[in-house]
Amino acid sequence: MDSNIHKSQAASLAYEPRQAHEELLQLVGFHVGGEEFGIDILHVQEIIRTQQLTRVPNSPEFMEGVMNLRGKIIPVVALRKRFGLQQAPPDKQNRIVVVEIQGTVLGFIVDAVSEVLRIPAGTVEPPPRLGLVEREYVSGVGKLGDRLLILLDANRLMSSSEQGMAGAAGAQA
Repeated sequence: MDSNIHKSQAASLAYEPRQAHEELLQLVGFHVGGEEFGIDILHVQEIIRTQQLTRVPNSPEFMEGVMNLRGKIIPVVALRKRFGLQQAPPDKQNRIVVVEIQGTVLGFIVDAVSEVLRIPAGTVEPPPRLGLVEREYVSGVGKLGDRLLILLDANRLMSSSEQGMAGAAGAQA
C-alpha cells in the first residue's frame, strides 16, 4: 500500500512542472508611443523591416496601405494611428509585425520589437478602467519586475467590419 502512495505522489509531482509551464504566456513584446505592449505569439506569423507601402484610396485613417509579402497582398495598420497617438518620424527600429486575426493576415507597424516574453499568467491583471476605446483592445496588464506590459487582444484590435475593409483594401491593390 505504501508503494501506491509513493507512486501517486511521484505522479502528481511529475505533473506539477508541466502545469506551471502551461501557465506561461508567450508574447511578442513591442513598443508603440513609449509604451510596451505584448501580443500572443500564436497570432504572429513573422516580423519584418518596414517597406514601401501602397496607399489604398478610401481606406480608414489608420490603414497605412498594403504591401506585397512574397506574392500576397497584406493590409498594413499603423498602431500609432489606431491608438490615437501622435505620429513619429520613421526610424530604423520600426518593424511590421505580421499577424493572423480570425483568418485575416494583417501587418501592424510598431516603433520597435523588443523580445519574445514568457510571463506567468498569474502576473496578469485585468485591464484598468480606461475609456471604452482603449480598453476594448487591452486584455490585461502584465507585471515584469518593475515594468508593465499592456497585453493586446489580437481578436479585438480590428472589428469584423474593419477586417472586412482591410481585406477589401488588400483585394483592391
